[in-house]
Amino acid sequence: ELQRTACKGGGENAILRHTQRNKKLFVRERLKLLLDDEPFLELSPLAGLDLPYGDVPAAGCLTGIGKICGVWCVFMANDATVKGGTIYPIGVKKQLRAQEIALQNRLCSVYLVDSGGAFLPLQSELFPDKLHGGRIFYNEARMSAMRIPQVAVVCGSCVAGGAYVPTMAEEAVIIDKIGTLFLAGPPLVKAATGEDVSPEDLGGARLHSKVSGCSDHFASSEEEAYQCIRNVISTLNYHPLPEEAVEPDSPLYSPDELLGLAPRDYRCTLPVKLVLSRLMDGSRFQEFKANYGTTLVTGFGHVEGRLVGVVASNGELSHDAALKGSHFVQLCGQRAVPILFLQNTAPQAPQPTSVSQVAHSNRLKAQASMMAAVACAPVPKITIVIGGCYGTESYVMCGRSFSPNFLFLWPNARVALVDSRHFSTIPAAGDGDSAGDESELKQLKEKLEEESSAFYSSARLWDDGVILPQDTRKV
Repeated sequence: ELQRTACKGGGENAILRHTQRNKKLFVRERLKLLLDDEPFLELSPLAGLDLPYGDVPAAGCLTGIGKICGVWCVFMANDATVKGGTIYPIGVKKQLRAQEIALQNRLCSVYLVDSGGAFLPLQSELFPDKLHGGRIFYNEARMSAMRIPQVAVVCGSCVAGGAYVPTMAEEAVIIDKIGTLFLAGPPLVKAATGEDVSPEDLGGARLHSKVSGCSDHFASSEEEAYQCIRNVISTLNYHPLPEEAVEPDSPLYSPDELLGLAPRDYRCTLPVKLVLSRLMDGSRFQEFKANYGTTLVTGFGHVEGRLVGVVASNGELSHDAALKGSHFVQLCGQRAVPILFLQNTAPQAPQPTSVSQVAHSNRLKAQASMMAAVACAPVPKITIVIGGCYGTESYVMCGRSFSPNFLFLWPNARVALVDSRHFSTIPAAGDGDSAGDESELKQLKEKLEEESSAFYSSARLWDDGVILPQDTRKV
């Protein structure tokens, strides 16, 4: 439901204004013309969901991964139905994440620019710092130096700092009558010099194709532009990811059953092999150290024909489980096998006083060892939060701060420093205000509950999107 809402961009009225008055294609129609017929993976579609920018649950840009002429590409497309494509802080963050993916995986980048530039009232949140808007241009330069292709289509307004996006790309197409490119538009020219000038004369397609040379290709329509950019990509001579033609085996158990296995109640642990048997090709899984540290499941298998090492929560991360995880992660690094982490932090049982400090310290040391192994493993890592994700186990199991190549959440996932249910009681105070303490505790629990939601996380781009459990193999 939330994804359907986000797909509508700025809403029906804004889409009508965009397509009928401005004679432009809606951003998703543009992607249909640009991408091959295969489905694409949209990144963080819920970014901006509940943030206080404007009144629509969207970031004003679409980012994703798909194939163009058989070449895997990352695309960044402004959605001008959301505040005219104005760039908000969450939109900058979304584009930087897409560029990070392009850099990590050496994927061609495609920019569809249709934006009114930065939202000036929030300039302190999107302009001056290291990971603000200017980083987009820095990344473009670095990708060029690394010979990662970048192409752009100017399919609307392209103003101020955003004008550098297409001019720093290797090849750019501009569309007649709707594509414009300038540092300051006609209103600012009028304010500064008193001169009246049309957008077309100031920075239209003919000017930049014939006079300035800022654009490499002139297109008389949007359809022509996307065909042109497809032609450009087909001549890049760039195929960094060879495809295997082998059709992978389906799991013996239907992935649709994952919807019924998504843990809603975190007071007990889900046997994670039930999930693995619905994820792995042919439900085949070569388990590693099956009888040791059983609260963590490790082993090898294939997903959609690709060999992966699996590290999956199966209970509380004990001393033995952490040592086993450390060993297995190092093994994957040695063999150059990508790692798939399935996170589901088990509720910690109350420790009896007989448990020695030495035992507790040993467990911490084992977890620190696994943390170091995960941080240093020189292989791609994909993390999926299938249940709870609390505290230190978020780090040990390759949470966002450990820079997995991708991080996805199931809708039932909870991500927080602590589980709010641990605040069920408070110590009795000698002469304190018991009612006040209870009220404060209740407010804290409600705040933690709200902030640990998968949708709260995804709205802030702490992950790459909330996915349906049954789509996990495809994603």
